[in-house]
Amino acid sequence: MIQIAPQMRVLVATAPADFRCGIDGLAKVVRAELARDPFSGTVFVFRNRRGTAIKVLVYDGQGFWLCQKRLSTGRFRHWPRSREAAVETLEACAAQVLLAAGDFESVRAPPVWRAVAVAS
Repeated sequence: MIQIAPQMRVLVATAPADFRCGIDGLAKVVRAELARDPFSGTVFVFRNRRGTAIKVLVYDGQGFWLCQKRLSTGRFRHWPRSREAAVETLEACAAQVLLAAGDFESVRAPPVWRAVAVAS
């Protein structure tokens, strides 16, 4: 199980992705369409065209995690929409609500008050 910690960067693709893609296909989407590095440790979240499933791609330093959630009924009704940007950044708590098919925009959590330093 992947735990999304408050210090993790979460990027949500605003356009639907082709869910026939596996790790390599989604990593290619991250590079080509989102203009990001799939090896950065960022959590990338995608949804299918019908809005019934999501995939999460993240690199943990040893390899990629690819997780999928398909709803039994209903859709992911709340999804970031932007005409200007291919991705939207979410705080960890908002991302967890989004992954639970909730309204991520209604989350009112305190801000992360101190960024965690990344060891080089």
